Amino acid sequence: MPSKSVTGFTLAELLISLAILGMIATFTIPKILQAQQNGSNNAKAKEAAAMIAGAYQKAQMAGIVSSSTTAADLTPYMNYVSVDTATPIDDWQTGSTWGCDATVRCLTLHNGGKLAYDLMDFAFRSGASSQDNALLFQFDPDGRVTDGTTNGPGKAVAIVLYYNGGIGTEGTARAGSYYAVTYSGANYDPPWFSW
Repeated sequence: MPSKSVTGFTLAELLISLAILGMIATFTIPKILQAQQNGSNNAKAKEAAAMIAGAYQKAQMAGIVSSSTTAADLTPYMNYVSVDTATPIDDWQTGSTWGCDATVRCLTLHNGGKLAYDLMDFAFRSGASSQDNALLFQFDPDGRVTDGTTNGPGKAVAIVLYYNGGIGTEGTARAGSYYAVTYSGANYDPPWFSW
């Protein structure tokens, strides 16, 4: 009777396989987690932009929109949890931090992000025409300073509301608008943001 041949992996082969799998996981898991975080941040920013656009439409229906309308005039039409006047948040790409204080209000949103606007900011900043006039909001998806450096992954996105109700960012500002003239280029949008 012939003897049975037992086949299988040796301990050394199993250890080598596990080491290879561990190295693959070391390089892929952080990328997967970062992609997931970027997607979450992007969704929160789009939600904030939609809220701003909706508040503007409601303000138009209420008849309060004019060239002297400020960001603060739209807050009664927004859905938020609380107003923060003490916690700093990340600034947009080229800045470091934005302080929520006596002149900058930060609205804590239901998604955990903070939407900031400057009380001292001009009403619709002038552009080439009334449709290019715009208000500025700053949205930090995690609502706190996580990246105090410039051009980092945790930066906020500047949301621009145009007088005709259009929404954009500083990185995609309309050519004739104040923001495109003063701050131009996609380097003003964080790496996690895309339309």
